[in-house]
Amino acid sequence: MRTIKKIRRLIEQEPLSAEARVLVALVTALESERPFSIKDLYTLNEEHFEMALQMLSEWRLDQYYFGKARIFDIALQAQQIQAQAHDQ
Repeated sequence: MRTIKKIRRLIEQEPLSAEARVLVALVTALESERPFSIKDLYTLNEEHFEMALQMLSEWRLDQYYFGKARIFDIALQAQQIQAQAHDQ
């Protein structure tokens, strides 16, 4: 299974987790070409850190375009959930 798909599933299943927050920020930064603080990657455990690095590698390949669109959509949904949880 591609890393992008694994991360999408993690975000779907646990959108409020600390890992999802970092990965959502990374996905949205990549898609929108905004800055992302690399130090945030170091808050991830080893498994999720490696997933983030692998996703960066996969992101560069055009053949993953469909997977990128799906994970970006899920990341936007998770951002909304996170913002609502923060406001409560």
